[in-house]
Amino acid sequence: MAVFSVSEEQFPEKVLNAEKPVLVDFWASWCGPCRQLSPLIDDIAAEHPEIEVAKVNIDEEPNLAQQYRIASVPSLILFKDGKVENRAVGVRPRNEIEMMIQ
Repeated sequence: MAVFSVSEEQFPEKVLNAEKPVLVDFWASWCGPCRQLSPLIDDIAAEHPEIEVAKVNIDEEPNLAQQYRIASVPSLILFKDGKVENRAVGVRPRNEIEMMIQ
């Protein structure tokens, strides 16, 4: 499954009401660690069809960043049935992210 960008307007439909769990990568274009994590997020999206993977640019969607208390990027939040199931801050190794989505 391809990674998709999501806006504040799309968030309820694409994330909160999604049929599958959704891993959301909160990131920023100026963030070096975000760029470092991005290829791994793409790989996880391709290898795990049981989840959706979305990206939220915190500079373009500051209300979402504030709502989900994003104090540092990259931040990953797994949503399941419209609720926060798990979260991680900073660059994480593949095995930690995969454990998050189990």
